Amino acid sequence: MENSLPAIYQHPLLLKLKKFWEGALRLREANKMSRHFDEYFKPVLAQNLELKNTVYSIRHQVYCAELGFEPCNEDQMERDAFDAYSFHALLQHKASNTFAGTVRVVAPQTEGQLLPIEKYCIDSITHATLHPKFLAREKICEISRLAVPSDFRRRRADNFGGAATGVINQESYSETELRCFPFIAVGLYLAAAAAALKNGIEHSYVMMEPRLARSMSFLGIKFEQIGPVVDYHGQRAPYYINQELFMKNLSPGFKHLLKTIIHDLD
Repeated sequence: MENSLPAIYQHPLLLKLKKFWEGALRLREANKMSRHFDEYFKPVLAQNLELKNTVYSIRHQVYCAELGFEPCNEDQMERDAFDAYSFHALLQHKASNTFAGTVRVVAPQTEGQLLPIEKYCIDSITHATLHPKFLAREKICEISRLAVPSDFRRRRADNFGGAATGVINQESYSETELRCFPFIAVGLYLAAAAAALKNGIEHSYVMMEPRLARSMSFLGIKFEQIGPVVDYHGQRAPYYINQELFMKNLSPGFKHLLKTIIHDLD
Protein backbone atom coordinates (compact mmCIF):
# COMPACT_ATOMS: atom_id res chain seq x y z
CA MET A 1 0.00 0.00 0.00
CA GLU A 2 1.41 3.37 -1.01
CA ASN A 3 2.53 5.49 1.90
CA SER A 4 0.78 8.85 1.57
CA LEU A 5 -0.77 11.58 3.70
CA PRO A 6 -4.51 11.41 4.43
CA ALA A 7 -6.62 13.38 1.99
CA ILE A 8 -7.40 16.05 4.59
CA TYR A 9 -3.72 17.07 4.61
CA GLN A 10 -3.82 17.56 0.85
CA HIS A 11 -6.54 20.20 1.13
CA PRO A 12 -5.47 23.35 -0.83
CA LEU A 13 -5.99 25.60 2.21
CA LEU A 14 -3.79 23.43 4.43
CA LEU A 15 -1.12 23.26 1.73
CA LYS A 16 -1.17 27.07 1.49
CA LEU A 17 -0.90 27.37 5.27
CA LYS A 18 2.00 24.91 5.28
CA LYS A 19 3.80 26.93 2.59
CA PHE A 20 3.13 30.17 4.49
CA TRP A 21 4.46 28.65 7.74
CA GLU A 22 7.62 27.34 6.06
CA GLY A 23 8.19 30.77 4.50
CA ALA A 24 7.71 32.46 7.88
CA LEU A 25 10.25 30.12 9.47
CA ARG A 26 12.80 30.87 6.74
CA LEU A 27 12.19 34.61 7.17
CA ARG A 28 12.63 34.34 10.95
CA GLU A 29 15.86 32.44 10.50
CA ALA A 30 17.14 35.00 7.97
CA ASN A 31 16.25 37.86 10.33
CA LYS A 32 18.00 36.09 13.21
CA MET A 33 21.12 35.54 11.10
CA SER A 34 21.05 39.18 10.02
CA ARG A 35 20.96 40.38 13.63
CA HIS A 36 23.72 38.00 14.72
CA PHE A 37 25.87 38.92 11.74
CA ASP A 38 25.61 42.63 12.49
CA GLU A 39 26.49 41.95 16.13
CA TYR A 40 29.69 40.06 15.36
CA PHE A 41 30.94 41.43 12.03
CA LYS A 42 31.62 44.77 10.41
CA PRO A 43 32.24 45.20 6.66
CA VAL A 44 35.13 47.50 5.78
CA LEU A 45 36.30 48.89 2.44
CA ALA A 46 40.07 48.73 2.05
CA GLN A 47 40.71 52.34 1.11
CA ASN A 48 44.23 52.75 2.47
CA LEU A 49 47.51 50.93 2.01
CA GLU A 50 47.38 49.19 5.40
CA LEU A 51 43.98 47.62 4.75
CA LYS A 52 44.89 46.72 1.17
CA ASN A 53 48.00 44.97 2.45
CA THR A 54 45.75 43.06 4.86
CA VAL A 55 43.65 41.97 1.87
CA TYR A 56 46.71 40.83 -0.07
CA SER A 57 48.09 39.03 3.01
CA ILE A 58 44.85 37.06 3.55
CA ARG A 59 44.77 36.17 -0.15
CA HIS A 60 48.37 34.94 0.00
CA GLN A 61 47.58 32.81 3.04
CA VAL A 62 44.55 31.21 1.37
CA TYR A 63 45.31 31.16 -2.37
CA CYS A 64 49.07 30.58 -2.17
CA ALA A 65 50.07 28.95 1.12
CA GLU A 66 46.94 26.85 1.75
CA LEU A 67 45.40 26.02 -1.60
CA GLY A 68 48.36 26.40 -3.95
CA PHE A 69 46.32 28.21 -6.59
CA GLU A 70 49.09 30.82 -6.95
CA PRO A 71 52.84 30.59 -6.15
CA CYS A 72 54.05 31.82 -2.77
CA ASN A 73 56.30 34.88 -2.71
CA GLU A 74 58.69 36.51 -0.26
CA ASP A 75 56.52 39.44 0.76
CA GLN A 76 53.55 37.09 1.34
CA MET A 77 51.18 39.32 -0.58
CA GLU A 78 48.98 37.99 -3.38
CA ARG A 79 48.37 40.74 -5.96
CA ASP A 80 47.70 41.00 -9.68
CA ALA A 81 46.96 43.59 -12.37
CA PHE A 82 43.19 43.56 -11.67
CA ASP A 83 43.73 45.07 -8.22
CA ALA A 84 44.47 48.44 -9.81
CA TYR A 85 40.79 48.83 -10.79
CA SER A 86 39.08 46.90 -7.99
CA PHE A 87 37.16 47.59 -4.80
CA HIS A 88 38.32 45.46 -1.86
CA ALA A 89 36.05 44.56 1.06
CA LEU A 90 36.93 42.92 4.39
CA LEU A 91 34.77 41.46 7.15
CA GLN A 92 36.08 42.47 10.54
CA HIS A 93 35.33 40.15 13.48
CA LYS A 94 34.46 42.69 16.17
CA ALA A 95 35.37 40.65 19.25
CA SER A 96 38.88 39.76 18.13
CA ASN A 97 39.48 42.81 15.88
CA THR A 98 40.73 40.40 13.21
CA PHE A 99 39.45 39.86 9.69
CA ALA A 100 37.21 36.91 8.82
CA GLY A 101 37.47 37.23 5.06
CA THR A 102 37.96 39.39 2.02
CA VAL A 103 36.51 39.75 -1.46
CA ARG A 104 37.17 42.10 -4.36
CA VAL A 105 35.00 43.67 -7.04
CA VAL A 106 36.91 44.09 -10.30
CA ALA A 107 35.33 47.15 -11.92
CA PRO A 108 36.79 48.12 -15.32
CA GLN A 109 36.35 51.66 -16.64
CA THR A 110 38.02 51.50 -20.05
CA GLU A 111 37.98 49.08 -22.99
CA GLY A 112 41.50 47.89 -22.19
CA GLN A 113 40.53 46.78 -18.69
CA LEU A 114 39.29 43.17 -18.67
CA LEU A 115 37.49 41.08 -16.10
CA PRO A 116 39.45 38.03 -14.86
CA ILE A 117 36.79 35.81 -16.42
CA GLU A 118 37.47 37.45 -19.78
CA LYS A 119 41.21 36.88 -19.54
CA TYR A 120 41.29 33.34 -18.14
CA CYS A 121 37.90 31.69 -18.79
CA ILE A 122 36.40 33.48 -21.79
CA ASP A 123 35.55 30.21 -23.57
CA SER A 124 33.53 29.05 -20.57
CA ILE A 125 30.85 31.70 -21.23
CA THR A 126 28.40 30.15 -23.68
CA HIS A 127 25.26 32.23 -23.04
CA ALA A 128 24.18 34.00 -26.23
CA THR A 129 23.29 37.38 -24.72
CA LEU A 130 24.91 37.68 -21.27
CA HIS A 131 28.50 37.86 -22.44
CA PRO A 132 30.33 40.86 -20.88
CA LYS A 133 31.47 42.02 -24.35
CA PHE A 134 27.89 43.18 -25.03
CA LEU A 135 27.82 45.52 -22.02
CA ALA A 136 29.38 48.89 -21.23
CA ARG A 137 32.67 48.53 -19.34
CA GLU A 138 31.63 50.86 -16.51
CA LYS A 139 28.43 48.84 -15.91
CA ILE A 140 30.05 45.45 -15.33
CA CYS A 141 32.12 43.89 -12.58
CA GLU A 142 33.43 40.55 -11.42
CA ILE A 143 33.34 39.29 -7.85
CA SER A 144 36.55 37.41 -7.23
CA ARG A 145 39.30 36.44 -4.77
CA LEU A 146 36.88 35.59 -1.98
CA ALA A 147 39.06 34.22 0.82
CA VAL A 148 38.34 33.13 4.39
CA PRO A 149 41.40 32.71 6.69
CA SER A 150 42.00 29.32 8.24
CA ASP A 151 41.24 30.67 11.76
CA PHE A 152 37.60 30.90 10.68
CA ARG A 153 37.44 27.40 9.27
CA ARG A 154 37.84 23.93 10.71
CA ARG A 155 40.86 21.63 10.48
CA ARG A 156 42.81 21.60 7.21
CA ALA A 157 41.18 18.32 6.11
CA ASP A 158 37.86 20.11 5.84
CA ASN A 159 39.14 22.77 3.42
CA PHE A 160 37.48 21.05 0.49
CA GLY A 161 37.59 22.80 -2.85
CA GLY A 162 38.62 26.29 -1.83
CA ALA A 163 38.27 29.13 0.63
CA ALA A 164 34.78 30.31 -0.27
CA THR A 165 32.92 27.88 1.99
CA GLY A 166 32.45 29.62 5.34
CA VAL A 167 33.49 26.45 7.20
CA ILE A 168 34.64 27.51 10.64
CA ASN A 169 36.89 26.74 13.57
CA GLN A 170 34.47 25.27 16.12
CA GLU A 171 36.91 25.42 19.04
CA SER A 172 37.61 29.16 19.01
CA TYR A 173 34.26 30.91 19.09
CA SER A 174 30.99 31.00 21.04
CA GLU A 175 27.97 28.89 20.12
CA THR A 176 26.03 31.99 19.10
CA GLU A 177 28.83 33.19 16.84
CA LEU A 178 29.03 29.77 15.18
CA ARG A 179 25.45 30.12 13.96
CA CYS A 180 26.40 32.86 11.54
CA PHE A 181 29.96 31.85 10.62
CA PRO A 182 28.72 29.58 7.79
CA PHE A 183 27.36 32.79 6.27
CA ILE A 184 30.74 34.50 6.05
CA ALA A 185 30.76 33.85 2.30
CA VAL A 186 27.24 35.30 2.05
CA GLY A 187 28.33 38.38 3.99
CA LEU A 188 31.27 38.85 1.66
CA TYR A 189 29.05 38.57 -1.41
CA LEU A 190 26.65 41.10 0.11
CA ALA A 191 29.60 43.42 0.77
CA ALA A 192 30.62 43.03 -2.87
CA ALA A 193 27.04 43.73 -3.95
CA ALA A 194 26.94 46.81 -1.74
CA ALA A 195 30.14 48.15 -3.32
CA ALA A 196 28.71 47.52 -6.80
CA LEU A 197 25.38 49.18 -5.99
CA LYS A 198 27.08 52.22 -4.48
CA ASN A 199 29.11 52.67 -7.68
CA GLY A 200 26.26 52.27 -10.18
CA ILE A 201 27.40 48.86 -11.47
CA GLU A 202 24.48 46.89 -12.90
CA HIS A 203 25.92 43.54 -14.06
CA SER A 204 28.07 41.12 -12.05
CA TYR A 205 29.99 37.98 -13.00
CA VAL A 206 31.64 35.33 -10.83
CA MET A 207 33.39 31.99 -11.26
CA MET A 208 32.32 29.71 -8.42
CA GLU A 209 31.50 26.17 -7.43
CA PRO A 210 27.96 25.07 -8.37
CA ARG A 211 27.31 23.96 -4.78
CA LEU A 212 28.06 27.49 -3.53
CA ALA A 213 25.69 28.87 -6.20
CA ARG A 214 23.00 26.46 -4.97
CA SER A 215 23.55 27.61 -1.38
CA MET A 216 23.28 31.24 -2.46
CA SER A 217 20.06 30.44 -4.36
CA PHE A 218 18.52 28.89 -1.26
CA LEU A 219 19.20 32.16 0.57
CA GLY A 220 17.67 34.23 -2.23
CA ILE A 221 20.85 35.23 -4.08
CA LYS A 222 20.03 33.68 -7.44
CA PHE A 223 22.95 33.66 -9.88
CA GLU A 224 22.30 32.46 -13.44
CA GLN A 225 24.78 29.91 -14.76
CA ILE A 226 26.00 31.09 -18.18
CA GLY A 227 28.37 28.27 -19.12
CA PRO A 228 29.55 24.78 -18.24
CA VAL A 229 31.64 23.69 -15.27
CA VAL A 230 35.36 23.95 -16.03
CA ASP A 231 38.56 23.19 -14.13
CA TYR A 232 39.65 26.60 -12.84
CA HIS A 233 40.93 26.54 -9.25
CA GLY A 234 38.67 23.52 -8.84
CA GLN A 235 35.39 22.72 -10.54
CA ARG A 236 33.77 26.08 -11.21
CA ALA A 237 31.29 27.60 -13.62
CA PRO A 238 30.59 31.17 -14.80
CA TYR A 239 27.60 32.88 -13.23
CA TYR A 240 25.80 36.18 -13.81
CA ILE A 241 23.45 38.38 -11.81
CA ASN A 242 22.15 41.92 -12.26
CA GLN A 243 20.74 44.51 -9.88
CA GLU A 244 17.10 43.79 -10.73
CA LEU A 245 17.37 40.01 -10.21
CA PHE A 246 19.45 40.46 -7.09
CA MET A 247 16.97 42.78 -5.35
CA LYS A 248 13.91 40.89 -6.60
CA ASN A 249 14.89 37.54 -5.08
CA LEU A 250 16.79 38.61 -1.97
CA SER A 251 14.85 37.66 1.16
CA PRO A 252 13.65 40.46 3.50
CA GLY A 253 16.14 39.40 6.18
CA PHE A 254 19.08 39.66 3.81
CA LYS A 255 17.76 42.92 2.35
CA HIS A 256 17.96 44.32 5.88
CA LEU A 257 21.50 43.00 6.19
CA LEU A 258 22.41 44.52 2.81
CA LYS A 259 21.13 47.93 3.95
CA THR A 260 23.24 47.62 7.10
CA ILE A 261 26.32 46.72 5.05
CA ILE A 262 25.74 49.62 2.65
CA HIS A 263 25.50 51.96 5.64
CA ASP A 264 28.66 50.52 7.21
CA LEU A 265 30.60 50.98 3.98
CA ASP A 266 29.87 54.74 3.85
